[in-house]
Amino acid sequence: VKVPAKNVIGMENMGFMVTMYNFNHERWMIIAYIIAGCRGMVEECFKWASQRVAFGKPLIQQPVIRQKLAGMVAKTESVYSWYEALTYQMTQLPYDEQSAKLAGTMSLLKYHSTRAAWDIADDAVQIFGGRGITQSGMGAYVERFMRTNKFAAILGGSEEVMADLGIKMASKSPAFATAKL
Repeated sequence: VKVPAKNVIGMENMGFMVTMYNFNHERWMIIAYIIAGCRGMVEECFKWASQRVAFGKPLIQQPVIRQKLAGMVAKTESVYSWYEALTYQMTQLPYDEQSAKLAGTMSLLKYHSTRAAWDIADDAVQIFGGRGITQSGMGAYVERFMRTNKFAAILGGSEEVMADLGIKMASKSPAFATAKL
């Protein structure tokens, strides 16, 4: 494709690199979206489990529900903690170093966050029961997240690509080459 010189971004024939540099920030935004969605799911499930009565007591008093909630919170907060650490690293590195030094970690975090979101959405539907698959009423948020969280697993690089890139980048690290079992 012929591009007029005034419209060239960066150096000539380096357009792919411009795109690659943008991936970390794109994935960072996708992870932020996932964290917000997961936190919303946890909040909705706590509200629902506190008010819904089954077998003569609120769902929150059922050990299996508390176990699901504990897993949801642990997954959400582990993603958030890793996200905060990676965000800090992004603020400390020059832009041109971020792609090389953080691409693998960002890829693994995106993979981890989308897998966590899938599990959280599944547990939320289980907590909500039939209401978790309706597009209106109290279960609407749960149904929508279950239906749409998969977008994050595909956009910015599929889960398989993210996992592979993360491990490939880690294996190129000098620390990997000198590691001993």
